[in-house]
Amino acid sequence: MQFQVNDGGRKNAGFSGTAGDCVARSIAIAARLPYLEVYEALADGNAKQRRTKRSSASSGKRTAREGIETSRKWFKDYMRSLGFEWTATMQIGSGCQVHLRDGELPLGRLVVSLSKHYTAVIDGVTHDTHDPSRNGTRCVYGYWVISDPLEERP
Repeated sequence: MQFQVNDGGRKNAGFSGTAGDCVARSIAIAARLPYLEVYEALADGNAKQRRTKRSSASSGKRTAREGIETSRKWFKDYMRSLGFEWTATMQIGSGCQVHLRDGELPLGRLVVSLSKHYTAVIDGVTHDTHDPSRNGTRCVYGYWVISDPLEERP
């Protein structure tokens, strides 16, 4: 699968250094939204979520820098509000059926869920700060797909 370096506009938004913000970056890239707009929305959602015993350290804090709990209802609602639809590619006990490699994902603008990582794939090209494919062996848990977001906006 082809790979293109893309930080989703993070640097242009004034952020520096490295961070675990792959969810914000991948959504910004796939939805063609400003990084800061996506980051702020995710940080707001993260701040409002209730902490549990299994929550991440950033849960309940206004940040999207160290990841987002993408299984939360508020996150799924946010993705749907942007026009994304979820497609699961892995079921319990099924093993890995889809990998991050040529021909295994549909064309379009995707936000792809991998083990401990989210990445954007646009028409078969991975857009990220690093190549997450592990030479085509990386398992895809599912993906969010959006129709061309520029066609949806007035």
